[in-house]
Formats: sequence, structure tokens, C-alpha cells
Amino acid sequence: MRALCWYGTNDVRVVRVPDPRILNPRDAIVKVTLTAICGSDLHLLDGFIPTLKRGDILGHEFMGEVVAVGAENHTLAVGDRVVVPFTIACGRCFFCQRELWSACDNSNPNAWMLEQAYGYAGSGLFGYSHMMGGYAGGQAEFVRVPFADVGPLKVPDALSDEQALFLSDIFPTGYMAAENCNITPGDTVAVWGCGPVGQFAIRSAWMLGAGRVIAIDRVPERLLLAADMGKAEVIDLTVTNVFEALKDATGGRGPDACIDAVGMEAHGATIDDWYDRAKTATMLATDRASALRQAIHACRKGGTVSVPGVYGGLVDKVPLGAAFGKGLTLRMGQTHVHRYLPMLLDRIVRGEIDPSFVITHRLRLEQAPEGYRTFRDKEDGCIKVVLKP
Repeated sequence: MRALCWYGTNDVRVVRVPDPRILNPRDAIVKVTLTAICGSDLHLLDGFIPTLKRGDILGHEFMGEVVAVGAENHTLAVGDRVVVPFTIACGRCFFCQRELWSACDNSNPNAWMLEQAYGYAGSGLFGYSHMMGGYAGGQAEFVRVPFADVGPLKVPDALSDEQALFLSDIFPTGYMAAENCNITPGDTVAVWGCGPVGQFAIRSAWMLGAGRVIAIDRVPERLLLAADMGKAEVIDLTVTNVFEALKDATGGRGPDACIDAVGMEAHGATIDDWYDRAKTATMLATDRASALRQAIHACRKGGTVSVPGVYGGLVDKVPLGAAFGKGLTLRMGQTHVHRYLPMLLDRIVRGEIDPSFVITHRLRLEQAPEGYRTFRDKEDGCIKVVLKP
């Protein structure tokens, strides 16, 4: 089959690889009908995530048709159309039983790698390095899905692939980010980053009762989408002092909740951004955290900072004193995708949201390397790339 594989920093290629096969009786094989490039994939392209090996298949946002099932998988049948959560969960461990799906104890065969770095390991992930399990990803014609009697969600015939695909990751991620904000009716929510996850965080904040949503970014197309489709007030961080603007917009109090939908490769217009760039360029730090610092600095006293943006290692100069002094609640973590799938699918079916609004580029799988570059460099108004094998 054809698949998009990693060969080094800024080097991804579509090549021929062996077809996947059933390895465990709970497995399924899915023929991929639509997949996508995620902002998290850019961390792999840019070399920020360790333990990748040459030839690893990338991609964790995908859906398709079931073409084979293991002998103990009684949930799926050949021919089922499914969307697959990017987090892999066994469904039976302590954490899965508590719906902490991304903390699954049994789905990461390389848990020891994360235990050395973080103390404990989370779940396995599709196409996201060997410390996350070494699973082949979904930017391919076929993919093996472990624990497929637990994860994949059957998609109604009435929905298109484009409407269902983002249940695999970015819609639940944006929703969980907003849910973590403890929104009460009328709250003001500020969102850093108007990429795909940020766009879904904006829409989800409205769903959960926000009175105002303010979006911060530096890319005109993203700000336009946040204002148009997301009905958010927008701040261009390249021309505006974000802290002062948020303070003025909230009568001096600050937003009730702040969402960092940017993560480890933040771009800023302040001195700390240049500091981050210098330290990461010389490998003295692993993450650029200007968005996180701003969110903590700007949030009102007693508010909540929610972090769906991916951080991979050690973050320098985090204003923990400000968080402590203001009594902030910090909530973060890999998305518990399984928890949200039925509810969010129902919202799509009812017509409350059409997740395909973020798609700007539709490419063939063979064009994936071009799609990665366009998405990374924010060229041609790119917000979200989907690939059809």
C-alpha cells in the first residue's frame, strides 16, 4: 500500500509499504477513505518529538471502511464505516473505566519511554513516535486499529466523510478544551491560536454558554475565520498588546477563562518569544511557550487556563507565581476522545455544527508532502488539509 512516511526533520515521503494485518483478535483493518494533517503532525515534521524512526507512517486523524476484524471483535463488521479516535484505549483498565481514555494503561507497548521522561505513561497514539507506542498512522491506504472493539465509532450514512472525520481528534480536542474552562453562562473566554483546534474551541465555548469569545492569532485568514464562522472578537497579536486589549475588553478584570490552543511551537511578538527561539535553536529548551505565558498573565483572578496545545518537554519561564497569586485553575492533557464521540456526533447529526468548515485544502495522498509544507508555512490561506488515499 501507499503511505506517508517520516524520513527525518522536514522530510516526509509517500512510499510503498507492506499492508497491515490482524495481530490481535480485537483488531480491525480499516481502508482509509479520508485522513488529515494535524497541527500536532507539524511537531513531528519540525523534529520536536523524539523517538521517530525512518519509515514510520504518520497520521492520527482518519476514518474509513472496515475490511477485516479479529476473531474476538464482536463490535464491528466488515463494511462498517467508522471514524477512529487518535488515542488508543483498551476499555478495561483503571483509567478507561473512569473515562480517562488517553491515560490508558494497556495500549502503549513502549510505556517505559514515557515513564522515564514523565513518570507515568499515557495511551498509545496512532502515527506519533515510538514513545507513544510506535503504531503506524492513518495517512495511508490501510491501517491496523488495535482495541477496535472499543474505539471506532460507526458513522451514519447521512453524514459525509468530511463532516465526520474531525471526530477523530480536533473537534473533541476543542470541545474538551472549552469544557475544561468551567464555563458559566455569560463568561468571557479568550482563545490563543485560531488554527483548527482553536476554531473548534471557539465554537465549543459558545455551545457551553460563553457570553463572549475573544480569539488571538497572527494569521489574517485564521482571524477572519474565527470572526466569520466563530463569531468571535479577534486580536492580531502582531499589532496589538494582547494583555492590555483583553484587560480593556473586560473592564480591567480579565477573561474568565483562557485557552492555549497553540502549544509548543508558539509564535509571538514579545521579547520572550525571541528568548524561546534562541533557547530551542540551541537545544537549551524544548518548547516555545509565549502563548501559555500570555494566557496565565491575562486570565482573571480565580479563572481557569485550559491547555489543549501540545507540550512535549521542559517549558522555561512559566509564570507560576502569577497563577498561584491569582488562584488560577490549570487544566490540560491529551484528549479523552472516546468520552465525547456519541455526544458530538449527535450535535453534527442535529445540524448544530458542520465540522468541515475548517477545510481549505483537499489533496490526494501523493500530495501529502506538499500539504505538510503548505500547512506549516501557512501559505495559500491554509487552515486545514485533508488527504484522500
